[in-house]
Amino acid sequence: MAKGVKKIKWTGKGKVIANKSIPNKKVTIDADQIVSFEVESWYNQTTEEEKKKNITWILQDRKKQTIIIQKVQSANLPKEISIPKELCGPFQYYLEASLGGKRDFHNETGLYISGYAPAKLISSKWSQVYDGKDIRKTYCFSYGEKVYLNLKTEGLNGHQNLQILIFRHLNFQTDPAVFKYTNVLVIDGEINLEITSTFNWYTAIKDIKQTEEFYVKIYDPTAKVYITDEKGLTDHATFLRINKKIVSKEIKPPTNLSPLKTGEPDKDEARFELCKFETISITEPKATTKLFHNGQNLSKVTNPKTPISKTILFEFEKHEITAEAKTILNNVLQYLLQSHYSTIKIDGHACVIGKEQYNQKLSQQRSDAVKKLFVDGGLDSRRIISLGRGEVNPTDDKKGRDNIKYKNEKEYIENRRVDISFDSLGHDAQTIVYETIVPSHSQNITIDVTEYQNKACFRELGKHKKNIKISSPEYSKAIDQVANKLDFPVRSDLSWMNPAPLQYIWPRYNITHVLNAEKSMDSANNYFIDVHSCRYYSNDANHTIQIKAYPDIKWSLNFFLNLTNDLSVKWANQSDYKLKELQSKAGKIGAERRWKQKEASIGFSLQAKWDNNQQSKELKDDYDIKFKKLYNVFNSLGALADGITNKTKGSIRSITPTGLPVSFAVKPPNLSFTGDWFLSHPKNNNLIVGTDVKLVLEASPLIGLEITIDLLGAAVFIAGEIVSMGTAGPQALRLYNEIQTKLKQGINFGNDKAGVKTSVDIYMDLIITGTISTKSEFRFNTSGKAKDSNFKLASEAKLKTELKVGIKIKGEAVIAVVKVNAYFEASGAGTASVTFGHGIIYDDKGLYYQPKLGFDGLDITYVVKVSASLAIKIAKEGVKIDEKKEGKHTFAEGKFIGFIPPFDVIKELEELFDMTANIPLIKNN
Repeated sequence: MAKGVKKIKWTGKGKVIANKSIPNKKVTIDADQIVSFEVESWYNQTTEEEKKKNITWILQDRKKQTIIIQKVQSANLPKEISIPKELCGPFQYYLEASLGGKRDFHNETGLYISGYAPAKLISSKWSQVYDGKDIRKTYCFSYGEKVYLNLKTEGLNGHQNLQILIFRHLNFQTDPAVFKYTNVLVIDGEINLEITSTFNWYTAIKDIKQTEEFYVKIYDPTAKVYITDEKGLTDHATFLRINKKIVSKEIKPPTNLSPLKTGEPDKDEARFELCKFETISITEPKATTKLFHNGQNLSKVTNPKTPISKTILFEFEKHEITAEAKTILNNVLQYLLQSHYSTIKIDGHACVIGKEQYNQKLSQQRSDAVKKLFVDGGLDSRRIISLGRGEVNPTDDKKGRDNIKYKNEKEYIENRRVDISFDSLGHDAQTIVYETIVPSHSQNITIDVTEYQNKACFRELGKHKKNIKISSPEYSKAIDQVANKLDFPVRSDLSWMNPAPLQYIWPRYNITHVLNAEKSMDSANNYFIDVHSCRYYSNDANHTIQIKAYPDIKWSLNFFLNLTNDLSVKWANQSDYKLKELQSKAGKIGAERRWKQKEASIGFSLQAKWDNNQQSKELKDDYDIKFKKLYNVFNSLGALADGITNKTKGSIRSITPTGLPVSFAVKPPNLSFTGDWFLSHPKNNNLIVGTDVKLVLEASPLIGLEITIDLLGAAVFIAGEIVSMGTAGPQALRLYNEIQTKLKQGINFGNDKAGVKTSVDIYMDLIITGTISTKSEFRFNTSGKAKDSNFKLASEAKLKTELKVGIKIKGEAVIAVVKVNAYFEASGAGTASVTFGHGIIYDDKGLYYQPKLGFDGLDITYVVKVSASLAIKIAKEGVKIDEKKEGKHTFAEGKFIGFIPPFDVIKELEELFDMTANIPLIKNN
């Protein structure tokens, strides 16, 4: 009863050219397109269990004579086919799927497949020998000398009746054709002609020159077109040069030669040896990671050649292959069918019993019998060299006769044999490195190898074993077991009760070695895994996997720093008492600059936890210090502060009355810094380990500015001057002048019969304090990608304005209320890379924070009022009053939109004072 695959079909994946295809019969696909196929139906006698087994996909020529390639894979996986441009054309492949690995010669269970690409010539050359080097520029032939023409094409594979026209070159527009070759074949995308008839060219030329130049054109009689190259030209193989000399008048038709298949396989090409494994996975308590999957994505893959020799024996005077020999040959055949790049040599032998001529023929028959088995099995005959070697160690005294004294069948049984030799292109790749984090006590992990088989291992010595070997400096003896799955212990180098975990402060490396050696020493414990087969990792001298086990230590750092003194203090026209206070502050700032140090209070805590957080150690302290290193860190801020105070002081003095009291102080930063770091896998990569770092910087404030002045207009000019004078100055003066003019004109109280006109004066005390505070969180993995880093910035800058405006009327003050709608705002949140963060700069010089500060503008609504109770009081001194004049009186009011325009404070400060506002957080050496 029939069982197995009844029919395959196209899955719908990939581009199929409908008008060149026949449903359920033939599929034509575009060149280089991946098209997949799957099982459509099974024969009724096929069990459900059999349908889950592996099947063999066999791609062969349309006559089912030669297997191009075959592959064994799971029945539920689609088979992907891609045809390169050079193999596209009339040639048709036949694809079928087999449950038992044998081809079905009676039923059409498969599909015919061909590829389409526009017909095109890719390259051309003339050679002295088959597939030799191009000699067009270095050699002149003679007429009658053998010439080899090689043309590589696209879209013409399988064409059988192309025409090659030979042209004599005089003028491309009028050159005559001197000869034509018909029925030219395109095999594997190439035309290879062995031409011995160049004497015919000689006879076709009139007025022949001392040296002639020839080229070819390719004509397709089916399409009735000449084949062009990439430039659209039809003139190819320019030029073959022939001297006016005849070496032979022999005339033979040209020979179509198949292209030589030499070279090495693609490093990423799938392999199909039966001695193999398919996947390797590592399972830890929290996750399973697939390290190896059918040779995908391996690095530095090489294909070392290993000579393979197999021998089969024959019975006396027989050339029929025995059952035992067939088993050996079928294993070899399965390998050769799946290896494009092996040429097979078959040498037949015979013993010395019998006549030499008879034994020579017998040895050839034995060799040909093996070749026939291979060819019948689908192997391309062009890859096989079959020779009969005759007798093994023939004697000198036989003289062609059958010498009975040598008839010792037992002694010569091994000479009745065939030797099959070929090169096995092995597989050797760089060791797969897997990094993990484990505690210091032993923890079991599991290695799982799937489809691990050592059938038909080709190695004569030291055949691949179906074993897993694990070695490590941590083991007294290597683990070596025949198994598909194996548990083994790993641990880190950090001991359970380590009194000094600081040596692992950067856990990927041992810090003691970092400090004391030119090269840092990796702190990982190493475990080496050996899993080898003919298919993958064939060289058992190289490890397959290296596991690097790092300690699970986690660090937390808390650090605060508060600068003691202001960054800059300036003043003008102060009282004696205020002057001493300001001079004291300035003296401390000057001392810091002379000694290049900063006075600060510092505190920190550094804590380590390891072994699943069961062990811990903490270092903690706080103190006051004069820190020279810190001076350089904040020096740019100090210079920036001086620029602010100098510029604002000069601006105010230029626009305000002489003697105006004013002071400026730039407040220092108060910083707290926390950091957490530990080893972890970066995003989407479980093979490597990096240090996961989380840094949090909080500054409250990062910087502050306090200005005290008694003039509103100048105060506005302070803000304006920090950015630019712009329109802020005239607006401020307009406000000031309007209020002052209004009040100084005098105010009428009472009525016409009893009234008073009183002149008043205005005073203003304006105190402006501005602070920038920030909290930034920066997280990244040292082995991760920049785009996976995360940055969060939560910053704000506040402007607090106390504006006291008063007027005096005979000693009594009334209030002028000025409503100010103004604020600085700086905020930001989101993700950022290490290099392109919003406010974070990370380069080879270190990690820097750049504050972001913008001003949204200032709108002012003002109103000046006086209480009616003042009028009542004046009336009681003898002036008639108007009793209806009670309540508050408005003297001046107005609204200014855009009093100060929006601007980027940090940018303007940097441009104004020609310095950077970057604050270094971590400085690299």
